[in-house]
Amino acid sequence: MVDYLRRPGEKERHGDTMENDNILCVKGIKKSFGGVHALRGVDLTIKRGETHCLAGENGCGKSTIIKVISGFYKPDEGMIEVDGKEYPVMTPGSAIKEGIQVIYQDFSIFPNLTVIENLAFNQVLANKRKLVNKKEFRRIAKEAVKKINFDVDLDALVETLPVADKQLIAISRALLDNAKLIIMDEPTTALTKKEIDRLFEIITNLKENGVTILFVSHKLDEVFEISDSITILRNGENVISCPTKEMTEEKFAYYMTGRHFDAQVKKEVNEESRGNVVLEARNLAALGFEGVSFELHQGEILGITGQLGSGRTELSMALCGLLKPTAGQIFVEGKEVHIRNVSEAQKLGIALVPEDRLTEGLFLPQSIIKNITVSRLDQLANKFGILSDKKVEEESAQWVKEIGVVTKNHEFPVQTLSGGNQQKVVLARGLANHPKVLILNGPTVGVDIGAKYDIHRLLRDLAAEGMAIIVVSDDAAEVVTTCDRALVMQAGQVTGKLSAQDLSADVLTAQATVQEGGIIDE
Repeated sequence: MVDYLRRPGEKERHGDTMENDNILCVKGIKKSFGGVHALRGVDLTIKRGETHCLAGENGCGKSTIIKVISGFYKPDEGMIEVDGKEYPVMTPGSAIKEGIQVIYQDFSIFPNLTVIENLAFNQVLANKRKLVNKKEFRRIAKEAVKKINFDVDLDALVETLPVADKQLIAISRALLDNAKLIIMDEPTTALTKKEIDRLFEIITNLKENGVTILFVSHKLDEVFEISDSITILRNGENVISCPTKEMTEEKFAYYMTGRHFDAQVKKEVNEESRGNVVLEARNLAALGFEGVSFELHQGEILGITGQLGSGRTELSMALCGLLKPTAGQIFVEGKEVHIRNVSEAQKLGIALVPEDRLTEGLFLPQSIIKNITVSRLDQLANKFGILSDKKVEEESAQWVKEIGVVTKNHEFPVQTLSGGNQQKVVLARGLANHPKVLILNGPTVGVDIGAKYDIHRLLRDLAAEGMAIIVVSDDAAEVVTTCDRALVMQAGQVTGKLSAQDLSADVLTAQATVQEGGIIDE
């Protein structure tokens, strides 16, 4: 890649030629909202040309400090220094002028416009040009995507593109604005492993061309793979800043949460001692998959994994009444059943924790109490159909305590909780009906390391008590940590069956990404 970052006449900005080695210094930043202290004197120093990871659990202050750096929030106290220039108050205009660009999780792009229009509009507006032509728009767009070797249909509507392409559009647009520091906020949340690898290649190339990256994440494996240094926040305060090579996974987890975790959640499994078959699928097919057969035993956790589009999500939907099977059979405790809706699945003892808690799992403005008990209202009402407030509150309080939902009051709206605690509420609702089979689709997507550990531990405890569990996930480490066996899916078919002895992250990843291959039998 060419060195496109320097303006004419500007000095070299990477290597050892600049006196100031730091591109950004944040000093003593404090920020409160209505008496709640979001930042309590945060310091952050980022060296030129490095990938610096900003980590911390949900609610630690990561998003707030990003918005202070980019000028969106005015700090109550503190100073920001960019390239040696001090800013008591950073404005959005000043941040952009200094080469600071933020790529948020929603990418801040216009889905109803073309790729060309998304890339060119900012530059045209910045230059205050009133008249432009399509040829000029196309030239600007081509220049943008060339910077990262991004091959995309420039005339395509952005809403028709995959998430990874939308992210690359946002990166290309940032480079058009001469970005020196790109802040990426949880950039891998909705990406597949292949797309993450592509993103990391681009980050590496950007570093080689002098762009500094602030990588905001709580995903331990990604942090260690891509970052040069790490800063961890907890409760709005600095916990540690150090080179990544000086950090260990155990230290990372402790600094993030303030807790020490067992090295291994997974239990040793004796497959010969498994309980009776609770759920069975025989040659099951529906829109998105076909010919799937498996048995799920009492007291075990079965993993179903594969990349996006593999059919894993559609399979989970068919098992709980959200998708109508087109062929095959489903058996519950040896009896064939026909599950036409979620209500019938619940009556058969099958509960689902959906993939997207925000759109499929929660009533965000409603209280934690209502979100937990909504599927139990019939049981909590008297013979006249009148709900007992006392029973509802007791039921909710029991699950808040049992699942470990962190809240000061379970009457608060569920939208006030962190992502991990919201996920625990969805899980509590699924467990409230005491299911025989619990199906979880992406059980820890978007949750921090502490909540992830708590959920994994809970699943192992539930299995030990005899519950049959299915974990649907594209996170190989999660499947290995929690599951006793796993099915690997590609293009709507089961292409691998891995026993406890075969189950490893490397094998799972290889099985999920090969183009052709036979079935590995249990």
